[in-house]
Amino acid sequence: MSAPESPAVTPRRTRADAVRNAEAVLEAAKAAFAESGVDAPMRDIAARAGVGVGTVYRSYPQRSDLIIAVFRRELDATAAEADRLAAAYPPADALRRWSESLARFVATKRGFAAALHSGDPAYRPLPAQFLGSLAPRVQRILDAGAANGTIRDDIRAEDLIHALSRLADTQPGGAGDGASRRMTQVLLDGLILPASS
Repeated sequence: MSAPESPAVTPRRTRADAVRNAEAVLEAAKAAFAESGVDAPMRDIAARAGVGVGTVYRSYPQRSDLIIAVFRRELDATAAEADRLAAAYPPADALRRWSESLARFVATKRGFAAALHSGDPAYRPLPAQFLGSLAPRVQRILDAGAANGTIRDDIRAEDLIHALSRLADTQPGGAGDGASRRMTQVLLDGLILPASS
């Protein structure tokens, strides 16, 4: 009687490799989009990720599939950062720190605006997903600040997110630009109340 065969480990290893490859592709696409816009060549993205271009196309048959995947991944990270900061810092401090996270998100989506306004129906849900994911989290920070007297109580998260996004997007250097940072601080200074003595 032969010994029972040991369970195959190949499928598990294959799944782990696929997950690593998927993460590598998204990270490479994020970097390429930040540098060159969303028209960055797929071959360049594949080379950065250390995979064949066929691997990229198998997961993302259309360029829009990859753009949307990067957008959603970065959006999820920016939303999670709002939750993390809200739990770790007082509301006014959390808001200032989160504005930097949003600026980084805006900077990494260089070229997304043209895609989002291209008329391609694939991108149509993204603006609503952007606000739908971020606004409730930012509103909780604003409400907490209003409750403890450190943030004005007449600020809507949607308005603030739009304003912060435009400041990060319209300056020449984006998130790393000194003028963009200064203008963001001016905006936040207008809604964060001075500490009472």
